[in-house]
Amino acid sequence: MATDRRKEDKHRVLRQQASLNPRPDAVTHPLFRDGEFFDPHDLLQVKYEMLRAVRVDKRPISEAARAFGFSRPSFYQAQTAFEQGGLAALIPQKTGPRSGHKLTPVVMEFLNRARVAEPAVRAERLASLVHENFGVQVHPRSIERQFLRQKKP
Repeated sequence: MATDRRKEDKHRVLRQQASLNPRPDAVTHPLFRDGEFFDPHDLLQVKYEMLRAVRVDKRPISEAARAFGFSRPSFYQAQTAFEQGGLAALIPQKTGPRSGHKLTPVVMEFLNRARVAEPAVRAERLASLVHENFGVQVHPRSIERQFLRQKKP
């Protein structure tokens, strides 16, 4: 009972850290079958052990990739990431833009001036003004969020 709770807690933390293996059932390597230490849900651990199996145990890449639930291209990606950034580089990075890339400082200056000129202007109207003046489609909610960020100290 307590072991199940610990596993659930660990899986929750792994999910929060983007290190929960989406395919734990694909891991067939004997290390991950019955042991308490090796967890097929721990993506970082699985990738590291896959790399170790090739480098230390001299297993063929295709065999190791299959046993740890990965494709050969995924093995090479993990290998390159590990060589360039160490263990931390094996944790998947969030995809997509890292910030409001359409709302550049120039666009935000334009929006701030538009709001000063017309304080009651709605975000929908501001979005259409951005499209007219900069040729960029911006969602009105993105504009509202950016204004809120500007207000914070």
